[in-house]
Amino acid sequence: MIHDDIRSLLEAPPTGEEAPTLDHIEDTLTAGYARALAIEAERWRLERKIADVAAKLGDEVTEEDATELAKLGQRLSDADGDLTRLRALLASLRVRADQVRAA
Repeated sequence: MIHDDIRSLLEAPPTGEEAPTLDHIEDTLTAGYARALAIEAERWRLERKIADVAAKLGDEVTEEDATELAKLGQRLSDADGDLTRLRALLASLRVRADQVRAA
């Protein structure tokens, strides 16, 4: 998982034999940004689906409608949390990449 890859790079020594290369860090940043874009796309799909389901609701909300909305809402919330965590890790890794470049 990209989160683990980023944490591993952040925990690695910044210099020395076991320090990750700038290429490795940048490759991981690229993969992380791609994952963030995929999560954002999933969020947009979920938001549209929630809007579609809500628009179809009439005066009467069935148990099925409520269940679907609850599941979609939970998936959206999960995606939001995942995206927030990933962005924080990417910001930290970007700082590490800048430090490696400067060294």
